Amino acid sequence: MFELAKDVLPVLRSGESVAIVTITGVARSAPRGLGASMAVTESGAIIGSISGGCVESDAGMLALTAIASGTGQAAKFGFSDDDAHAAGLACGGSIDVIAYPLRADDSAAIRALEAAAAHRAAAVGLITSGHSAGRVLAMDALGTVIDTANSAALANALRERQCAILPGAYAGSDVLMLAFAPPPRLIILGGGEHAAALCRVAAVSGFDVTVCDAWDSLVTAERFPAAVERVTGWPHEYLAALHSDDVDERTAICVLTHDTRQDIPALRAALSMPIGFVGAMGARSTVDVRASLLREQGVSDVDLARLHSPLGLDLGGSSPDETALSVLAEIVAARHGGSGAPLRDGSGPLHTDLLRADLLGSAPSCAVPSRSASS
Repeated sequence: MFELAKDVLPVLRSGESVAIVTITGVARSAPRGLGASMAVTESGAIIGSISGGCVESDAGMLALTAIASGTGQAAKFGFSDDDAHAAGLACGGSIDVIAYPLRADDSAAIRALEAAAAHRAAAVGLITSGHSAGRVLAMDALGTVIDTANSAALANALRERQCAILPGAYAGSDVLMLAFAPPPRLIILGGGEHAAALCRVAAVSGFDVTVCDAWDSLVTAERFPAAVERVTGWPHEYLAALHSDDVDERTAICVLTHDTRQDIPALRAALSMPIGFVGAMGARSTVDVRASLLREQGVSDVDLARLHSPLGLDLGGSSPDETALSVLAEIVAARHGGSGAPLRDGSGPLHTDLLRADLLGSAPSCAVPSRSASS
Protein backbone atom coordinates (compact mmCIF):
# COMPACT_ATOMS: atom_id res chain seq x y z
CA MET A 1 0.00 0.00 0.00
CA PHE A 2 2.89 2.35 0.63
CA GLU A 3 3.80 2.72 -3.04
CA LEU A 4 0.36 4.33 -3.47
CA ALA A 5 0.74 6.88 -0.67
CA LYS A 6 1.17 10.06 -2.71
CA ASP A 7 -1.85 9.27 -4.89
CA VAL A 8 -4.16 7.85 -2.24
CA LEU A 9 -3.75 10.50 0.48
CA PRO A 10 -5.24 13.38 -1.54
CA VAL A 11 -8.27 11.24 -2.41
CA LEU A 12 -8.87 10.36 1.24
CA ARG A 13 -8.46 13.99 2.28
CA SER A 14 -11.07 15.01 -0.27
CA GLY A 15 -13.61 12.82 1.52
CA GLU A 16 -13.86 10.11 -1.14
CA SER A 17 -13.72 6.50 0.00
CA VAL A 18 -10.87 4.27 -1.12
CA ALA A 19 -10.22 0.55 -0.93
CA ILE A 20 -6.79 -1.06 -1.15
CA VAL A 21 -6.26 -4.48 -2.74
CA THR A 22 -3.13 -6.16 -1.37
CA ILE A 23 -1.49 -9.45 -2.37
CA THR A 24 -1.44 -11.76 0.65
CA GLY A 25 -0.14 -14.92 -1.01
CA VAL A 26 1.62 -16.03 -4.20
CA ALA A 27 1.55 -19.49 -5.76
CA ARG A 28 4.12 -20.29 -8.46
CA SER A 29 4.73 -17.37 -10.86
CA ALA A 30 3.31 -13.90 -10.36
CA PRO A 31 4.30 -10.47 -11.67
CA ARG A 32 4.38 -8.86 -8.23
CA GLY A 33 5.02 -10.18 -4.78
CA LEU A 34 3.59 -10.33 -1.30
CA GLY A 35 2.37 -6.91 -0.17
CA ALA A 36 2.05 -5.32 -3.62
CA SER A 37 -1.10 -3.22 -3.77
CA MET A 38 -3.49 -1.26 -5.94
CA ALA A 39 -6.20 1.18 -4.89
CA VAL A 40 -9.72 1.80 -6.16
CA THR A 41 -11.68 4.95 -5.40
CA GLU A 42 -15.39 5.11 -4.73
CA SER A 43 -15.86 6.53 -8.24
CA GLY A 44 -14.09 3.53 -9.77
CA ALA A 45 -10.68 5.04 -10.55
CA ILE A 46 -7.81 2.54 -10.30
CA ILE A 47 -4.46 3.57 -8.84
CA GLY A 48 -1.51 1.25 -9.30
CA SER A 49 -1.40 -2.37 -10.39
CA ILE A 50 -0.97 -5.83 -8.90
CA SER A 51 -0.65 -7.85 -12.10
CA GLY A 52 0.24 -5.70 -15.07
CA GLY A 53 -3.43 -5.39 -16.01
CA CYS A 54 -4.82 -8.92 -16.01
CA VAL A 55 -6.62 -9.09 -12.66
CA GLU A 56 -7.26 -5.40 -12.16
CA SER A 57 -10.85 -5.60 -13.39
CA ASP A 58 -11.84 -8.33 -10.94
CA ALA A 59 -9.78 -6.73 -8.20
CA GLY A 60 -11.58 -3.45 -8.85
CA MET A 61 -14.95 -5.09 -8.35
CA LEU A 62 -13.70 -6.68 -5.14
CA ALA A 63 -12.53 -3.27 -3.92
CA LEU A 64 -15.89 -1.65 -4.66
CA THR A 65 -17.58 -4.44 -2.68
CA ALA A 66 -15.23 -3.68 0.23
CA ILE A 67 -16.17 0.02 0.07
CA ALA A 68 -19.89 -0.75 -0.06
CA SER A 69 -19.79 -3.30 2.75
CA GLY A 70 -17.16 -1.57 4.88
CA THR A 71 -15.46 -4.93 5.45
CA GLY A 72 -12.45 -6.77 4.09
CA GLN A 73 -13.01 -9.05 1.09
CA ALA A 74 -10.69 -11.95 0.23
CA ALA A 75 -10.25 -13.60 -3.18
CA LYS A 76 -7.92 -15.70 -5.31
CA PHE A 77 -7.04 -14.83 -8.90
CA GLY A 78 -5.18 -16.96 -11.39
CA PHE A 79 -4.86 -19.24 -14.42
CA SER A 80 -3.37 -22.63 -14.99
CA ASP A 81 -0.26 -22.84 -17.18
CA ASP A 82 -2.29 -24.13 -20.14
CA ASP A 83 -4.82 -21.33 -19.89
CA ALA A 84 -2.07 -18.76 -19.44
CA HIS A 85 -0.21 -19.82 -22.58
CA ALA A 86 -3.46 -20.03 -24.55
CA ALA A 87 -4.05 -16.42 -23.60
CA GLY A 88 -0.61 -15.48 -24.90
CA LEU A 89 0.93 -15.00 -21.45
CA ALA A 90 4.37 -16.08 -20.34
CA CYS A 91 3.48 -17.89 -17.13
CA GLY A 92 0.72 -19.20 -14.93
CA GLY A 93 0.14 -18.91 -11.23
CA SER A 94 -2.23 -17.41 -8.74
CA ILE A 95 -2.38 -14.73 -6.10
CA ASP A 96 -4.44 -14.37 -2.94
CA VAL A 97 -5.60 -10.84 -2.22
CA ILE A 98 -7.61 -8.92 0.32
CA ALA A 99 -9.52 -5.73 -0.45
CA TYR A 100 -10.11 -3.41 2.50
CA PRO A 101 -11.65 0.05 2.83
CA LEU A 102 -9.64 3.01 4.08
CA ARG A 103 -11.06 6.17 5.58
CA ALA A 104 -9.51 9.50 6.44
CA ASP A 105 -9.93 8.68 10.15
CA ASP A 106 -8.01 5.38 9.95
CA SER A 107 -5.19 6.81 12.03
CA ALA A 108 -2.76 3.90 11.86
CA ALA A 109 -2.96 3.67 8.07
CA ILE A 110 -2.91 7.42 7.50
CA ARG A 111 0.14 8.01 9.71
CA ALA A 112 2.03 5.26 7.90
CA LEU A 113 1.00 6.53 4.46
CA GLU A 114 2.08 10.05 5.38
CA ALA A 115 5.48 8.76 6.50
CA ALA A 116 5.92 6.85 3.23
CA ALA A 117 4.88 9.89 1.19
CA ALA A 118 7.60 11.85 3.00
CA HIS A 119 10.15 9.10 2.21
CA ARG A 120 10.37 7.97 5.82
CA ALA A 121 10.35 4.34 6.95
CA ALA A 122 6.92 2.99 7.81
CA ALA A 123 5.26 -0.30 8.75
CA VAL A 124 1.78 -1.57 9.60
CA GLY A 125 0.12 -4.92 10.15
CA LEU A 126 -2.81 -6.02 7.98
CA ILE A 127 -5.14 -8.69 9.37
CA THR A 128 -5.81 -11.12 6.53
CA SER A 129 -8.13 -13.70 8.10
CA GLY A 130 -10.93 -13.98 10.63
CA HIS A 131 -13.66 -11.53 11.56
CA SER A 132 -11.26 -8.56 11.54
CA ALA A 133 -9.83 -9.25 8.07
CA GLY A 134 -8.85 -5.99 6.41
CA ARG A 135 -8.11 -4.10 9.62
CA VAL A 136 -4.86 -2.11 9.61
CA LEU A 137 -2.83 -2.24 12.82
CA ALA A 138 -0.14 0.14 14.03
CA MET A 139 3.11 -1.60 14.89
CA ASP A 140 2.80 -0.80 18.59
CA ALA A 141 -0.67 -2.39 18.68
CA LEU A 142 0.66 -5.51 16.97
CA GLY A 143 3.76 -5.67 19.13
CA THR A 144 1.78 -5.82 22.36
CA VAL A 145 -0.17 -8.94 21.40
CA ILE A 146 2.13 -10.87 19.07
CA ASP A 147 3.07 -14.37 20.18
CA THR A 148 6.61 -15.57 20.73
CA ALA A 149 6.63 -17.73 17.61
CA ASN A 150 6.11 -14.69 15.39
CA SER A 151 8.21 -12.14 17.28
CA ALA A 152 11.48 -13.10 15.57
CA ALA A 153 9.87 -12.95 12.11
CA LEU A 154 8.41 -9.53 12.92
CA ALA A 155 11.75 -8.22 14.16
CA ASN A 156 13.54 -9.47 11.04
CA ALA A 157 10.91 -8.00 8.71
CA LEU A 158 11.13 -4.63 10.44
CA ARG A 159 14.93 -4.68 10.27
CA GLU A 160 15.00 -5.61 6.58
CA ARG A 161 11.91 -3.56 5.71
CA GLN A 162 10.30 -6.57 4.05
CA CYS A 163 6.82 -8.04 4.11
CA ALA A 164 6.13 -11.07 6.24
CA ILE A 165 3.14 -13.29 6.97
CA LEU A 166 2.67 -13.84 10.72
CA PRO A 167 0.35 -16.86 11.17
CA GLY A 168 -2.22 -16.46 13.93
CA ALA A 169 -0.39 -13.42 15.28
CA TYR A 170 -3.42 -11.31 16.25
CA ALA A 171 -6.09 -13.11 18.31
CA GLY A 172 -5.61 -16.19 16.16
CA SER A 173 -5.85 -14.31 12.85
CA ASP A 174 -3.06 -14.13 10.30
CA VAL A 175 -1.29 -10.81 9.87
CA LEU A 176 0.62 -9.51 6.87
CA MET A 177 3.27 -7.04 7.93
CA LEU A 178 3.65 -4.30 5.32
CA ALA A 179 6.85 -2.29 5.35
CA PHE A 180 8.25 0.67 3.46
CA ALA A 181 11.78 1.96 3.24
CA PRO A 182 13.12 5.01 1.39
CA PRO A 183 15.21 4.30 -1.73
CA PRO A 184 18.56 2.65 -1.00
CA ARG A 185 21.57 4.95 -0.98
CA LEU A 186 24.61 4.73 -3.20
CA ILE A 187 27.51 6.94 -2.12
CA ILE A 188 30.05 7.37 -4.91
CA LEU A 189 33.43 8.68 -3.80
CA GLY A 190 35.21 10.14 -6.81
CA GLY A 191 33.98 12.27 -9.67
CA GLY A 192 35.53 10.74 -12.80
CA GLU A 193 33.86 9.33 -15.89
CA HIS A 194 33.19 5.95 -14.27
CA ALA A 195 31.51 7.75 -11.38
CA ALA A 196 29.31 9.73 -13.78
CA ALA A 197 28.27 6.54 -15.55
CA LEU A 198 27.55 4.73 -12.28
CA CYS A 199 25.44 7.65 -11.09
CA ARG A 200 23.33 7.51 -14.25
CA VAL A 201 22.76 3.76 -14.06
CA ALA A 202 22.09 3.67 -10.32
CA ALA A 203 19.66 6.60 -10.33
CA VAL A 204 17.59 4.98 -13.07
CA SER A 205 17.60 1.78 -11.00
CA GLY A 206 16.02 3.49 -8.00
CA PHE A 207 19.01 4.49 -5.86
CA ASP A 208 19.41 7.87 -4.19
CA VAL A 209 22.92 8.76 -5.31
CA THR A 210 25.42 10.98 -3.49
CA VAL A 211 28.67 11.96 -5.21
CA CYS A 212 31.65 13.29 -3.26
CA ASP A 213 35.03 14.41 -4.59
CA ALA A 214 37.73 16.80 -3.41
CA TRP A 215 37.63 18.70 -6.73
CA ASP A 216 34.69 21.05 -7.16
CA SER A 217 35.29 21.11 -10.92
CA LEU A 218 34.25 17.45 -11.05
CA VAL A 219 31.22 17.45 -8.77
CA THR A 220 28.89 19.56 -10.90
CA ALA A 221 25.22 19.40 -11.82
CA GLU A 222 26.19 19.08 -15.47
CA ARG A 223 28.25 15.95 -14.81
CA PHE A 224 25.91 14.45 -12.21
CA PRO A 225 22.37 15.67 -12.96
CA ALA A 226 20.76 12.57 -11.42
CA ALA A 227 22.54 12.81 -8.05
CA VAL A 228 20.37 13.82 -5.10
CA GLU A 229 23.44 15.20 -3.35
CA ARG A 230 26.76 16.55 -4.68
CA VAL A 231 29.51 17.17 -2.13
CA THR A 232 32.87 18.85 -2.56
CA GLY A 233 35.33 17.73 0.08
CA TRP A 234 37.54 14.89 1.25
CA PRO A 235 35.54 11.65 1.00
CA HIS A 236 36.60 10.32 4.41
CA GLU A 237 35.54 13.57 6.07
CA TYR A 238 32.15 13.36 4.39
CA LEU A 239 31.69 9.79 5.65
CA ALA A 240 32.76 10.76 9.16
CA ALA A 241 30.12 13.50 9.23
CA LEU A 242 27.25 11.15 8.38
CA HIS A 243 24.72 10.45 11.13
CA SER A 244 23.83 6.85 11.97
CA ASP A 245 20.35 7.45 10.54
CA ASP A 246 21.87 8.45 7.19
CA VAL A 247 22.94 4.91 6.30
CA ASP A 248 21.66 1.36 6.78
CA GLU A 249 22.17 -2.20 5.57
CA ARG A 250 20.98 -1.20 2.09
CA THR A 251 23.57 1.55 1.70
CA ALA A 252 26.42 0.96 -0.75
CA ILE A 253 29.67 2.93 -0.91
CA CYS A 254 31.84 2.74 -4.03
CA VAL A 255 35.33 4.27 -4.00
CA LEU A 256 36.29 5.41 -7.51
CA THR A 257 38.87 8.06 -6.63
CA HIS A 258 41.97 6.39 -8.17
CA ASP A 259 43.97 8.37 -5.62
CA THR A 260 45.59 6.69 -2.62
CA ARG A 261 45.44 9.93 -0.63
CA GLN A 262 41.66 9.77 -0.88
CA ASP A 263 40.76 6.12 -1.21
CA ILE A 264 42.72 4.67 1.75
CA PRO A 265 41.15 6.93 4.41
CA ALA A 266 37.78 6.67 2.65
CA LEU A 267 37.86 2.87 2.64
CA ARG A 268 38.98 2.77 6.25
CA ALA A 269 35.97 4.90 7.18
CA ALA A 270 33.55 2.98 4.96
CA LEU A 271 34.59 -0.42 6.31
CA SER A 272 33.87 0.73 9.85
CA MET A 273 30.27 1.65 9.00
CA PRO A 274 27.18 -0.59 9.40
CA ILE A 275 26.38 -0.71 5.70
CA GLY A 276 25.71 -3.54 3.28
CA PHE A 277 28.29 -2.98 0.54
CA VAL A 278 31.73 -1.41 0.20
CA GLY A 279 33.53 -1.58 -3.13
CA ALA A 280 36.61 -0.07 -4.72
CA MET A 281 37.68 0.09 -8.33
CA GLY A 282 41.22 -0.84 -9.33
CA ALA A 283 43.47 -3.36 -11.03
CA ARG A 284 44.43 -6.50 -9.13
CA SER A 285 47.89 -5.08 -8.39
CA THR A 286 46.23 -1.95 -7.00
CA VAL A 287 43.93 -4.09 -4.88
CA ASP A 288 46.91 -5.87 -3.31
CA VAL A 289 48.76 -2.62 -2.53
CA ARG A 290 45.60 -1.07 -1.16
CA ALA A 291 44.98 -4.05 1.14
CA SER A 292 48.51 -3.78 2.55
CA LEU A 293 48.08 -0.05 3.20
CA LEU A 294 44.73 -0.63 4.90
CA ARG A 295 46.24 -3.26 7.17
CA GLU A 296 48.94 -0.77 8.10
CA GLN A 297 46.13 1.65 9.00
CA GLY A 298 44.68 -0.92 11.39
CA VAL A 299 41.93 -2.42 9.22
CA SER A 300 41.40 -6.06 10.19
CA ASP A 301 41.25 -8.97 7.79
CA VAL A 302 37.62 -9.47 8.81
CA ASP A 303 36.76 -5.97 7.61
CA LEU A 304 38.91 -6.36 4.48
CA ALA A 305 36.87 -9.44 3.62
CA ARG A 306 33.85 -7.15 3.26
CA LEU A 307 35.56 -5.17 0.52
CA HIS A 308 34.41 -5.87 -3.04
CA SER A 309 37.53 -5.17 -5.07
CA PRO A 310 38.16 -5.33 -7.96
CA LEU A 311 34.67 -3.92 -8.20
CA GLY A 312 31.97 -5.37 -10.42
CA LEU A 313 30.81 -8.63 -11.97
CA ASP A 314 32.58 -10.11 -14.98
CA LEU A 315 30.32 -8.97 -17.83
CA GLY A 316 33.14 -8.54 -20.32
CA GLY A 317 32.53 -4.84 -21.05
CA SER A 318 35.07 -2.09 -20.50
CA SER A 319 33.42 1.25 -21.29
CA PRO A 320 32.36 3.48 -18.38
CA ASP A 321 28.68 2.62 -18.92
CA GLU A 322 29.40 -1.11 -19.21
CA THR A 323 31.57 -0.95 -16.10
CA ALA A 324 28.81 0.90 -14.25
CA LEU A 325 26.37 -1.86 -15.17
CA SER A 326 28.74 -4.52 -13.81
CA VAL A 327 29.22 -2.56 -10.56
CA LEU A 328 25.50 -2.10 -9.99
CA ALA A 329 24.92 -5.76 -10.80
CA GLU A 330 27.33 -6.75 -8.04
CA ILE A 331 25.64 -4.40 -5.57
CA VAL A 332 22.21 -5.89 -6.33
CA ALA A 333 23.53 -9.46 -6.23
CA ALA A 334 25.23 -8.85 -2.88
CA ARG A 335 22.09 -7.37 -1.36
CA HIS A 336 19.81 -10.20 -2.43
CA GLY A 337 22.29 -13.07 -2.17
CA GLY A 338 22.31 -13.64 -5.92
CA SER A 339 24.95 -15.74 -7.63
CA GLY A 340 25.38 -13.55 -10.71
CA ALA A 341 25.04 -16.70 -12.84
CA PRO A 342 22.83 -16.84 -15.97
CA LEU A 343 19.25 -17.76 -15.08
CA ARG A 344 19.16 -20.32 -17.87
CA ASP A 345 21.84 -22.34 -16.03
CA GLY A 346 19.71 -22.67 -12.92
CA SER A 347 16.40 -24.29 -11.96
CA GLY A 348 13.44 -23.51 -9.75
CA PRO A 349 11.57 -20.23 -9.33
CA LEU A 350 13.09 -17.20 -11.07
CA HIS A 351 11.93 -14.68 -8.50
CA THR A 352 12.32 -16.04 -4.99
CA ASP A 353 12.09 -12.47 -3.73
CA LEU A 354 8.39 -12.49 -4.62
CA LEU A 355 7.89 -14.74 -1.61
CA ARG A 356 9.65 -12.41 0.80
CA ALA A 357 8.56 -9.26 -1.04
CA ASP A 358 11.36 -6.83 -0.66
CA LEU A 359 9.30 -3.68 -1.14
CA LEU A 360 12.32 -1.56 -2.39
CA GLY A 361 11.14 -2.62 -5.81
CA SER A 362 9.22 -5.34 -7.55
CA ALA A 363 9.43 -5.26 -11.31
CA PRO A 364 6.72 -7.16 -13.24
CA SER A 365 8.11 -9.92 -15.43
CA CYS A 366 4.88 -11.53 -16.65
CA ALA A 367 1.16 -11.19 -16.14
CA VAL A 368 -1.28 -13.26 -14.10
CA PRO A 369 -4.60 -13.40 -15.96
CA SER A 370 -7.91 -13.14 -14.19
CA ARG A 371 -10.10 -16.23 -14.21
CA SER A 372 -11.87 -16.55 -10.93
CA ALA A 373 -12.45 -14.83 -7.62
CA SER A 374 -13.85 -16.41 -4.50
CA SER A 375 -14.75 -14.54 -1.35
